[in-house]
Amino acid sequence: MSFEPAVLVLEDGTRYPGRAYGATGRTLGEVVFATGMTGYEETLTDPSYAGQIVVMTAPHIGNTGVNGEDRESSRIWVSGYVVRDPSRVVSNYRATGSLDDQLVTEAVVGISGIDTRAVTRRLRDAGSMRGGIFSGVDAGLDPESQLAIVREAGLMSGQNLSAQVSTKVAYVVASTAGSIGRLAVLDLGVKTSTVNHLVARGFEVHVLPQSISIDELLAIDPVAVFYSNGPGDPAASQGHVALLQDVLRRGLPFFGICFGNQLLGRALGFGTYKLPFGHRGINQPVIDVATGRTEITSHNHGFAVDAPIGVISESPAGFGRVEVSHVNLNDNVVEGLNALDIPAFSVQYHPEAAAGPHDANYLFDRFRDMVLKSKDGK
Repeated sequence: MSFEPAVLVLEDGTRYPGRAYGATGRTLGEVVFATGMTGYEETLTDPSYAGQIVVMTAPHIGNTGVNGEDRESSRIWVSGYVVRDPSRVVSNYRATGSLDDQLVTEAVVGISGIDTRAVTRRLRDAGSMRGGIFSGVDAGLDPESQLAIVREAGLMSGQNLSAQVSTKVAYVVASTAGSIGRLAVLDLGVKTSTVNHLVARGFEVHVLPQSISIDELLAIDPVAVFYSNGPGDPAASQGHVALLQDVLRRGLPFFGICFGNQLLGRALGFGTYKLPFGHRGINQPVIDVATGRTEITSHNHGFAVDAPIGVISESPAGFGRVEVSHVNLNDNVVEGLNALDIPAFSVQYHPEAAAGPHDANYLFDRFRDMVLKSKDGK
């Protein structure tokens, strides 16, 4: 474990001195906090965290090491990592190495030994903000220089990060439960667990680059389309919105999660906005408006859809009636959309729940049933 000095600097000038953790050097990003008490490996490898320095609110991180089974993608995506007490030993029969060593291997700059509760309270009061971790030689920079570097970094608002996280080449994952047909999955930062849930419902999953055209998408003859989670500002993804509008006009069934929910909202004609500090963790209470059932759900998003809650409204883009299907019980944020005149719905949270509770897994079954109903109607 390193005892080299390090410091976390927020753009408002707040400083948190600590110790280097993982790789040393300098990293910049939007500082956000994640409240999950488990699942740090899934968090680190979730492409939705690209461009962000993640603060873990759970105090002890790294206890179970790392392994090759819990990763949600091929690499760590966070820009930086902030923990309070990293484990000094690894204790798990599945572990193949330590988290500290993995952060070094993948050149992820982190910091430990700081009061992550204090950082979280600051972010809750002031909102997520730009920040930087400085260790090694960069820890010796004077505070004014470090703050200037942080303030020169780009804002998350207005950023389109899909090209950074999407696959460059399309690939296919075979169904593990019969065959419903080909599913076009637009990879905006898709997680492995999501693909696993889809193939378990009978889909032959075609994972497609985010730059694909409508003609290229239709060339695989899909029975439905799925938009994945991903990082960035949905307002900066007009190409993905236009593609989705083409999909909806053709009557193809659609399901979107997280970033896919925000893009469905924009495709239907609603706006999106940036939340003060977002929802990131595995303990968010969401109510299903239709059933009144409350689900505990896994989240990772900093933007939300601006749509009317409690009423059936008309899609401003001309796609018929739309209802908000799910609402966050903490802050009344829109957590799901359901189109009533076309086969399309979405949720803001992560029904694959890696890591997290499984309350929302049924949404994959709902999607399968919607696709089967659409096929029967043709």
